[in-house]
Amino acid sequence: MIFFRNPAIKQMQEKVLHTGIIQAVSEDKLTVTIVSASACSSCHAKGACLASDMKEKEIDIYRFDGKYQQGQHVNIVGQTSQGYKAAFYGYVLPFLLVFATLLITISITHSDGLSGLLSLAILIPYYAVLYFFRNNLKRSFEFEISAIN
Repeated sequence: MIFFRNPAIKQMQEKVLHTGIIQAVSEDKLTVTIVSASACSSCHAKGACLASDMKEKEIDIYRFDGKYQQGQHVNIVGQTSQGYKAAFYGYVLPFLLVFATLLITISITHSDGLSGLLSLAILIPYYAVLYFFRNNLKRSFEFEISAIN
């Protein structure tokens, strides 16, 4: 059986849309604050449970056309592939490093305790490298911006 997919639907599914407010404007960068809400926080019964989760996040946008001003409401559009890339750098790659370090050190040292400590210690230089290259990583995550009419 063959299923036909509408390319327009696929393209819409690959994007994530958030509304936000511009907090700062400079010549080469816009800083936009968005409210990231879990499914529970937008529920009408959120006061009945303790699972509500709303966080304000700042997004820097380096490529934009047009004039924007502080306090303006805008739409921010990002690719879902960027979320996968962030999850890879934040969760998958560190897990693989810990697991590989654990296997290598346990085969060399034959000590479970030392192998466990070394495999956890590998995260210190990994996250230090991420921290030092954070500006390069920020620029690799591109978002589109458009004014809300």
